[in-house]
Formats: sequence, structure tokens, C-alpha cells
Amino acid sequence: VYVLINCDLGFEEEVIDKLKNISGVKEAQGTFGAYDILAKIESDELDKIRDTITHKIRQMDRVRSTLTLMTVTGKYDV
Repeated sequence: VYVLINCDLGFEEEVIDKLKNISGVKEAQGTFGAYDILAKIESDELDKIRDTITHKIRQMDRVRSTLTLMTVTGKYDV
């Protein structure tokens, strides 16, 4: 699962550092464009992913909004 994150201006590095300390967050990178940060979350359980996004990422200080992208597996894999 990928999460696009908007945060308060100038706090990208602080948010990225906090993201890297959350269990299940495998990557967090700054981006250019409509969103400030891209985070990759991995877990075998959808409930853990949901909890990470809802109760950890979205509740973080300086996070303004998120967009969650769940990848499709199967015949579309390259």
C-alpha cells in the first residue's frame, strides 16, 4: 500500500523521520507535485495497514491530508 501525504509547509523532513519509526512503514520519500511525501506500508494483515494509516499517520502532527493507493495483484503484475 502506498500513502501520499500532504504536510505543513517546511515540515517534510520531520514527518518523514517520524514515518520511518512507525512499524510497517518500509519507505518514506519526499516528492515533487501535489503531494509532499510518498510512504510505502507493508503488512500481511489489512487491519494493521488500516490502523497504521488511520491511527498513526493521519493523526501525526503536521500531516494535513492523505491519499491511500492499494495496488492490484495478479494479471497486472509486471
